[in-house]
Amino acid sequence: MINVPGKRKLYTTGDIADLLGVTRQRALAVANDRRLNFPEPFDTLPGNIQVWLIEDVDRWMASRPKLAEDPESE
Repeated sequence: MINVPGKRKLYTTGDIADLLGVTRQRALAVANDRRLNFPEPFDTLPGNIQVWLIEDVDRWMASRPKLAEDPESE
């Protein structure tokens, strides 16, 4: 999690992977799979690091009980 004083708290791909219990590669695949309606990244930092608002990701997670499963299994 990136926490900049006075700014919003953000999740990186690694944070999302930890939350989902999957690899970073799988977390990125989930984030890029439009069928899963994952929130759009809030910003892209230097080094092409995507970050998401914590509240957006948490809201998405609350609406998806089977987070780590492959989309083909839905």
